[in-house]
Amino acid sequence: MTTTTPAKGATSGALVPEVTFTIDDVEVSVPKGTLVIRAAEQIGIQIPRFCDHPLLKPAGACRQCLVEVATPDREGNLRAMPKPQASCTLEATPGMVVKTQRTSAVADKAQHGVMELLLINHPLDCPTCDKGGECPLQNQAMSNGRGTSRFVDVKRTYPKPLAISTAILLDRERCILCQRCTRFSNEIAGDQFIDLQLRGARQQIGTFDPAVLGFDGAGTASLFAGADGDGQPLTRAGGMPERDVLSGPAGPAETDTSGRPFASYFSGNTVQICPVGALTGASYRFRSRPFDLSSTPVIAEHDANGSAIRVDHRRGTVMRRLAGDDPVVNEEWITDKDRFAFTWQSAPDRLTTPLVRGEDGELREASWAEALTVAAEGLTTALDGSGVGVLPGGRLTLEDAYAYSKLARVALRTNDIDHRARPHSAEEESFLGHAVAGHGIDVTFADLERASGVLLVGYEPEDEGGVVFLRLRKGTLAGRTRVFSVAPFASRGLERLGATLLSAAPGTEPEVLDAITGRADGDLGAAAEALSGGLVLVGERLATVPGGLSAALRLAQRIGARLAWVPRRVGERAGIEAGTMPALLPGGRPVTDNAARVDLAAAWGVERLPATRGRDLSGILSAAAGGGLDALVVGGLDPADLPDPDLALRALDAAFVVSLEVRASAVTERADVVLPVAPPAEKPGTYLTWEGRPRPFPQALTSTALADQRVLHALAGRLGVDLGLGTLAATHAELDQLGGWDGARTPAPHAVYPEPPAPGAGQAVLATWHLLLDAGRCQDGEAFLAGTAPRPVARVGAELAARLGVTDGDQVTVSTEHGAITLPAVVTAMPDGVVWIPVNSPGSAVRPTLRVDAGAVVQVAAARPATDGDDA
Repeated sequence: MTTTTPAKGATSGALVPEVTFTIDDVEVSVPKGTLVIRAAEQIGIQIPRFCDHPLLKPAGACRQCLVEVATPDREGNLRAMPKPQASCTLEATPGMVVKTQRTSAVADKAQHGVMELLLINHPLDCPTCDKGGECPLQNQAMSNGRGTSRFVDVKRTYPKPLAISTAILLDRERCILCQRCTRFSNEIAGDQFIDLQLRGARQQIGTFDPAVLGFDGAGTASLFAGADGDGQPLTRAGGMPERDVLSGPAGPAETDTSGRPFASYFSGNTVQICPVGALTGASYRFRSRPFDLSSTPVIAEHDANGSAIRVDHRRGTVMRRLAGDDPVVNEEWITDKDRFAFTWQSAPDRLTTPLVRGEDGELREASWAEALTVAAEGLTTALDGSGVGVLPGGRLTLEDAYAYSKLARVALRTNDIDHRARPHSAEEESFLGHAVAGHGIDVTFADLERASGVLLVGYEPEDEGGVVFLRLRKGTLAGRTRVFSVAPFASRGLERLGATLLSAAPGTEPEVLDAITGRADGDLGAAAEALSGGLVLVGERLATVPGGLSAALRLAQRIGARLAWVPRRVGERAGIEAGTMPALLPGGRPVTDNAARVDLAAAWGVERLPATRGRDLSGILSAAAGGGLDALVVGGLDPADLPDPDLALRALDAAFVVSLEVRASAVTERADVVLPVAPPAEKPGTYLTWEGRPRPFPQALTSTALADQRVLHALAGRLGVDLGLGTLAATHAELDQLGGWDGARTPAPHAVYPEPPAPGAGQAVLATWHLLLDAGRCQDGEAFLAGTAPRPVARVGAELAARLGVTDGDQVTVSTEHGAITLPAVVTAMPDGVVWIPVNSPGSAVRPTLRVDAGAVVQVAAARPATDGDDA
């Protein structure tokens, strides 16, 4: 029987056909197209399986989910299918009768037979296997397998482990060929670097990609060699395209018959979904057993997505992190950075004791009472002088950011506060106050895969978004979403999204945005049509393009698209909502709005709040370096990330500095008082995603370390002010009482974009952004992950390459009067006169070395070959 019911989440009147059939004598109605294995789950019947995964396409590879099936013929007579069927590939049909292992001896015998076949060559090494204790094969061998084995011959073995990357290891004899890993790589990540090789009894998982490799008939070519023992770079070899060799992973990896290592930002997901112990993480291998671990669900701290993860820890040490199951945000996937990069929280340079600079100029250990007293005395002196600036950094929880905001206004009596530890602008500040602050959840992850069109501006989703990239790819593969990108070139991530590139040299993005109209021809007109009712995603990098954010607002209004701002750091949105900006108070209240200040002052129980717009980060540092500010309160800040690292260091040297930090850094080296704070694993809190979605998380590890909020509450107490934020509950109560702002918002920016830079002979305009895996301090201590980071290269267009006389692999030097960066060239389809290098990868630290950012004119030249007379 077929019926129709309203579709879940559909508009009124939308109907989805339903089919009614029977499972184990239970009649059930499900939407047409539902797989039998899913229908069984809905009524609480668990059919054993290995290859099946709800987010992957059906494969029917393992055959463990066999069931007995009968269907009505044309006359309505029920006829049994001649053999048991795989329930993970079989769609329910009207009148079908399914019997699972619970009610059918045929299905039960078939499942026992499949299990026996799977165990013929599978090693019985459960006590030493990393999957032992949480292994579906282990569990189902007990529930759906024989008690004894009839196999008496020698099991197949392979040399192991095979390092398909520095982070992922493969034990081939354990593989049951379920194809979960290959399907994830192809369907979800789009990194088709792992596949089934050979046939029959010799079939195995390997790193074979015939579309990329010139695979020879013998199948033994070693086409990819990682860095050798001396750290020498990859060499061009075999049939691999030069572009892939040069931009491949930086670390060494053993090679399979095809020679290709598994280079992906999402490779760790294959370890988690592997139903046996075939794929393991190098950093976790043989370190623990699941039954020895305690697990805590938390939120990842590396980007603005707020991905759900699970922290597994033992005796106060984090052993591994796994993806959580959260359909609203990250589904069941996370980036390798979220999965593996957690060792920074327990690095050897972790700060555990307050430090105070003594009379000899050296930092010494001190008690909390002494450190807070010295800090308060220094800040009090500064308040009587030129004042104090506050730089919280962009990785804070909502509670910590709110404490910094309240400390600045109530205790330090200043609006000189800015969390943007990156390039920024006054135009961006107006944009955030107008279009982001206090807006709640407008654009969601689900919208990314449902929108008819998505335009990316100043934003590279794979490198700067992670999960955003996966949701966009899901929408494009389903044929629902068309992606456009305003960028200098089509990255590999954009290629896997099938994105249309709207080519733009740095500084010309506003012109391209203004040209997207319904009257335009070609790709610009197609973008306008697709984006009507679609989405415009702007990244934090657009702040460095004069007029860029203003043009994005005009575009969204002109074509009827919704606009979302997607930063890189986890605490950016929390900082905006908490008011850690010079022109914004909590809840999106403008500093210059008298009613907003009165409203907030009443809530905080103070007479008045500072009315003058404060200085931004660059202004604070300039003032401190020139004597205009006597003190700085600094959160987690890395001077190398700032627009002018040299200015930052001079400011830190000139001012009285109170530093709240997890680890020793360039800031703590120059600080007068260092107050250690808890890393994310050792404190509870709430992150805000780029959507504006609150993501609360509990404390994973038992610790005496204090969150920033509690340290700032204690510091304010020494200044004679009660912040009222001594506990998380008190902070939440105050935030709930404060609420949002329903008054006037910051006006929209209307910046006019100037003429783009015109490079001369031997010059180029610099394009740059952060790679997901780079030299950031939040990846410190994870050598296995570092080996999978993309190799830094200098990308140049064909015309510029011809003028320089370079080809792929030749060394190119990008320089300014301050320094130079030399990298191997990769000739890329991009506008003439543009050179791209990564912001902060090994050997490519743009801001500390060149002291410029994207859009600047730099010198470009072919690197002079070394000679015997050169110094070593």
